[in-house]
Amino acid sequence: MTKKKNQNLSLLLFTAPALIVYIIFKLFPAFSGIFYSMTDWNGLNKTYHFVGLTNFIEIFQDINFWNSMIFTIKYVFVMVLAANIVALLLAVGIESRKRGKGFFRTLFYMPNMISMIIGGYMWTFIFTKVCYYMADNWNIKFLDKSWIGDPKYSFIAIIIVSAWGMAGYLMIIYMAALQGVPVYLIEAAGLDGATGWQKFWRVSFPMIRHAVTICVFWTLNSSFQVFDVIYSLTGGGPGRATQSAAINIYEEAFTGNIRFGYATAKSTVLFIIVLLITVIQLMLMKRREQEL
Repeated sequence: MTKKKNQNLSLLLFTAPALIVYIIFKLFPAFSGIFYSMTDWNGLNKTYHFVGLTNFIEIFQDINFWNSMIFTIKYVFVMVLAANIVALLLAVGIESRKRGKGFFRTLFYMPNMISMIIGGYMWTFIFTKVCYYMADNWNIKFLDKSWIGDPKYSFIAIIIVSAWGMAGYLMIIYMAALQGVPVYLIEAAGLDGATGWQKFWRVSFPMIRHAVTICVFWTLNSSFQVFDVIYSLTGGGPGRATQSAAINIYEEAFTGNIRFGYATAKSTVLFIIVLLITVIQLMLMKRREQEL
């Protein structure tokens, strides 16, 4: 018993630095944010008044916030599909190669190492300069679009840049899962006459369901908090057409009237929505894993 206690104490001491940082920079702001969401604090003055649920009642009448939530949900739905499909295709394609795995793995992972603010400005140059140049000089007409100024095309541009930055990270997770699939099962399926697609869908894919759950969970959470890509590409425009919930909260807290308490109430509502959707997603996917 004493030995087990000493082991637990050792583990606690090793994890203490990370735990302290997590408490200070994650848990404390989260719980203090719930308190400030029930005040009229502007983020600058030392004085503020407790207003109870007034901020939350006002949120239900805030059309701009709910429009940004609708856009965010649309973005999340498309990104969960696009990023995971692209990442899985890349993982399967690279794993099926006999040579150059390290090169292609590094090549496709590199966008994840770049800040998406910088990546967004890079792609802004591509959409506003390179695409027009290629359309005019190389007669590629489908590139002659207002990728930033037209809401229809600006959404596509946001998805392209987000998937470009996110797929590499998910690809690594899928590759690790694919490497854990027993080779003899794939070979046995081949001997039974299974095609390449059948070997993947019937053998490999069911055995990497846990990786799919992890990747969908990660994509879901990060997509609901999207800020940097949209901020650097469109700033939420034109108008508010591409404004995400995070940008709406940022606008409320740091521009205009600077209503920090109200912005914190919005972030609390966003947290509750993300929590509920995440719990449902995990329950459904875990149940699916158990059925398989």
